[in-house]
Amino acid sequence: MKKYILLILSIIVLYSCNTVKVLTDYDSKTDFNKYKTFAFYKPEIDKAKISDLDKKRILRAIETELLAKGFMKSENPDILVGIFTKSREKVNVNQNNNFGWGWGWNPWMWNGMNNNINVNQYTEGTLFIDFIDAQKKELVWQGIGTGALKLNNREKKEARIKEFVKEIISRFPPGQE
Repeated sequence: MKKYILLILSIIVLYSCNTVKVLTDYDSKTDFNKYKTFAFYKPEIDKAKISDLDKKRILRAIETELLAKGFMKSENPDILVGIFTKSREKVNVNQNNNFGWGWGWNPWMWNGMNNNINVNQYTEGTLFIDFIDAQKKELVWQGIGTGALKLNNREKKEARIKEFVKEIISRFPPGQE
């Protein structure tokens, strides 16, 4: 029974770390239907404090998602796309008190209670994707995705980046969720 409870708690912790929480904000006076083309905003992208390889992964994922939504990449774009990133270390500590009264018998629980403490450490990353009106040079939409990062190997990192970007871009333009 103890092993099953630990398994269930581990699955819950891992699942909660796998989700990407997304928030968006936008200028409610903007007509997003007028945006058909995009380009990347290099000055903002250059400020992102991640490796150039991760920048390329993020930009490829953004381009893939925008092209799938019907946008076209252009030298004379309607909208500019920028990114910003943050990360921090997180620690989850869970204490489980399992009481042993009821059906069955467990010789390891003489006092009727068993304490388990789970400690889980991971890196939480935040990706900001900004859409800037190319003519006005004003921010019109921002998507913010936050979740646990998987940095074990290149394939997992790339898959996690694609998941972050897909979740964020799925909420653009506003009202399309």
